[in-house]
Amino acid sequence: MFKRANLPAEASIFLVLVGIAVLFEIIGWLVVGQSFLGNSKRLVIMILQVSIIGIIAVGVTQVIITAGIDLSGGAVLALAAMVAASLAQSADAFSPVYPDLLGLPVIIPVAAGIMVGAACGWANGSITAYTGIPPFIATLGMLVTARALAVLYTEGQPVYSLSDSFSVIGSGAWPVAIFFVVAILFHLILNHTKYGKHTYAIGSNEKAARIAGINVKRHKILVYTIAGSLSGLAGVIMCSRATIGQSGMGMMYELDAISAVVIGGTSLFGGRGRISGTVIGVCILGVITSGFTFLRIDFYYQEIAKGMIIVTAVMLDQHRQKLRRERSV
Repeated sequence: MFKRANLPAEASIFLVLVGIAVLFEIIGWLVVGQSFLGNSKRLVIMILQVSIIGIIAVGVTQVIITAGIDLSGGAVLALAAMVAASLAQSADAFSPVYPDLLGLPVIIPVAAGIMVGAACGWANGSITAYTGIPPFIATLGMLVTARALAVLYTEGQPVYSLSDSFSVIGSGAWPVAIFFVVAILFHLILNHTKYGKHTYAIGSNEKAARIAGINVKRHKILVYTIAGSLSGLAGVIMCSRATIGQSGMGMMYELDAISAVVIGGTSLFGGRGRISGTVIGVCILGVITSGFTFLRIDFYYQEIAKGMIIVTAVMLDQHRQKLRRERSV
């Protein structure tokens, strides 16, 4: 007999995604007189828009599973984008950042952007692990610092004239493909490697994980470094897609990424969450944003809806935690 208990944890989240999409479809016909789901171009644009946030969210998922938080994703994205763009300028670039480093192989700006993100993540992890400062404060400090460095890097000036080979990375469906490859890779890593087991163990009970022989400090640094690297990768893709590097890129992306993770079922208390749920959460955000735009609803109402969804998701998570504690008594 079919039972809800036999369903995977993400099934209910997926049903929410389907329900929201169907609701927009019905409202679309009643209010606008058009189909929301029937426009393939709209759906493609929606997936492209959320793929960059999705890459950040994959890293944030791992941080939150360890009972941490990362508020710096969007700012790290901007800093990585500026560095990558400065090294990706074509040979005929006007007013280049580095006149002696024009026309570099595409791997150099890509690697530089990811390494900048990794360095920011390493700093987040090190501060959290070795100073005892709450990750909320440590990553909030990185948010401010990375955003300021992104502005200072070129004194607030955007970086133009990116090479064609670099621009290919963000063109077409490549951002979506990269997002799904990253999601699948870390889904497998979290579920089938020692890294994943240690990540869940630390989030479930850090003291017990330490007693079990896990080097908690080193592992936290690794988790935050991976999250920073993925934010750096997102920055590379974003500036490649826009064919320009700007210090204002990725504004508030960290909150969208956290929203997707929470909506996808990852517990803010740590120890529970899956990348597959995060992917569905990213899609839910994308459907909501695209649906509100389709219905010509003001941007601010979109943010209100996202906020309400986040609060509801956290309340449900708290309720599940309470039921779990009652069953264990």
